[in-house]
Amino acid sequence: MDDEFSTKFSQGIVVAGVDEAGRGPLAGPVFAAAVILDPMRPIAGLADSKILSEGKRDSLYIIIKEAVLSWSIAQASVEEIDELNILQATLLAMQRAVKGLHIQPDEVLVDGNRLPDLSMPAQAIVKGDSKVQAISAASILAKVERDKLMVEYQQHYPDFSFHLHKGYGTKQHLAEIEQFGFLDVHRRTFNPVKTMLMQQGKLSLH
Repeated sequence: MDDEFSTKFSQGIVVAGVDEAGRGPLAGPVFAAAVILDPMRPIAGLADSKILSEGKRDSLYIIIKEAVLSWSIAQASVEEIDELNILQATLLAMQRAVKGLHIQPDEVLVDGNRLPDLSMPAQAIVKGDSKVQAISAASILAKVERDKLMVEYQQHYPDFSFHLHKGYGTKQHLAEIEQFGFLDVHRRTFNPVKTMLMQQGKLSLH
């Protein structure tokens, strides 16, 4: 897949890779990143962000920003997730990430099986974050940026260990919600917050 990517660059076709982070957690926005690699400055070690150590992601995050032709990180808010649903909010974040590139690509390669609404041709690639380096780079930017926000959340909400569970529905996080209640940063359409709101009569099924 990356050989095809390089061939397109040699033909003058500018290709961006896009990926997201944060579809599954109970809290915080969903992030997306878009990256246009520089074929003259290859980056060693690019891979799906989920299989890299935190330290490796952090170092690549810095290298990617310095070495690529263009990068952009965007998000869709908790409110947008609750209003649109997580899939549509994710696609919106991806659309924003592509629009944020200072070089607009001729083609976009997106991790997964769904495409955002874009003004240029796009292709969805299942497991693209392990097949296409530009998507791998995007996955790293989105993941690290989201993790940074989780550390900020922990500082604002010290009763919650966001720096550890990153907002995912771990036993620890669920116990914190049970003990301290939910926060403004929690997604109200995700359980257990959804159930708690329904029990309080503050959320109706529709």
